[in-house]
Amino acid sequence: MRSDPEDKPRNLKSMLSEAKDASELMVDLAYAALYFDDEGMADAVLGLEVDMSALVHEMRSLAMLAVRHPREVDGMSSVLQVVSSIEQIANAAVDISKIVLHHLGIPRALIVDLAQAAEVSHRLVVAAGSHLANRPLRDMELPVAVGMRVVAIQRGRHWLTDVGGDSIVEPGDVLFMRGDPAGIVRLRELAAMERWSPPEPDDDHALSDLYRAVDTLVEMKNLSEAAIGLAYSALVLDDLSLAREVRSMQERLDGMKASMQTWVLRAAADVAQVSDADPAGLRGLLHVAEAAEDIGDQARNITSLVLEDEDIHPVLALALGDTDDVVVQVPVAPGSQADDSTLGSLGLAVDPGYHVLAIRRAASYIYNPPRTVRLWVGDELLASGPEEGRDRLAAICGYSMDIDEETGHVELTPIG
Repeated sequence: MRSDPEDKPRNLKSMLSEAKDASELMVDLAYAALYFDDEGMADAVLGLEVDMSALVHEMRSLAMLAVRHPREVDGMSSVLQVVSSIEQIANAAVDISKIVLHHLGIPRALIVDLAQAAEVSHRLVVAAGSHLANRPLRDMELPVAVGMRVVAIQRGRHWLTDVGGDSIVEPGDVLFMRGDPAGIVRLRELAAMERWSPPEPDDDHALSDLYRAVDTLVEMKNLSEAAIGLAYSALVLDDLSLAREVRSMQERLDGMKASMQTWVLRAAADVAQVSDADPAGLRGLLHVAEAAEDIGDQARNITSLVLEDEDIHPVLALALGDTDDVVVQVPVAPGSQADDSTLGSLGLAVDPGYHVLAIRRAASYIYNPPRTVRLWVGDELLASGPEEGRDRLAAICGYSMDIDEETGHVELTPIG
């Protein structure tokens, strides 16, 4: 987000787009702060919260001023509902970051499990004289070289979220990256930072209840993030089946939270019996579970506009479809590169830089699919990534993509 008031967007569409991107960035950074036990990333979340609060206030004021006739009230209420959900998602990210800042305690088992995520965020400071300094992002080809992309740059007190290939990285910039965790080691080498090794699992798995709790919590994290991505897609596409899937995911999150709480309490009793450790050190798990459930609740709140057939203001589709990462739906064509290939072998996170939120297969969805999932003809990918990569993703699935610049309508034509 932009810290300089003169740089703030002045229309509701651009403010909604920026707020949505910023809330997702806050969630990414909050979970990354847990993974790296990095107070700098946690502080960055709190800094973004200040900007977010000002932006939410401005959006609410502008939405109220935009209502000139009673019949416009229902449509604008949908905007206010989405604004409220974005704000609550940001608040959940703040709650997660405070686990690090307040040293509430996170078991090592959780850190190890987070390392297995398909995508993670990372923060690095660019040193003068490093390979990254004084160069445009395009020349570095980071998505290809390390499998990670720059999602934001912090330069002093200013936040740059509209980063592209022409953006020049300066010494002292703080880059916030997202992508394959395997690329972090090489990334830090390029930035001339100290060497880092991923966490290794402990050999002692005696506290089985703790490991059950940790595994459930990581699944809750993945599920809640997928739910938010699908919720925005359901709203933009006005897709009732997708909205129902988000509702199912939110109900599942509720049940998982209850199970996780039980296992944490049992694990705390085990810790007290087998060692002198303070079982209060497990309370961070409960805070993360609460935040993950809150994020799922907001996904459900967004899709309620579709589920209850509410009047949806056109600015929502325009704004949520005009973010840094666009959401696309592409089916798998016969004979395409994607046909009979696993997600991992396709390397979509590197080229064209897309993260698959879900796969629609027949009448159901495989959300947050693992790298081992094999794609078949008729599968439909629901993926988010940079706008400039849409044509490449379509080509991998066997289509050429034509976009109407006036309406934004996308037409897919089978190649050959």
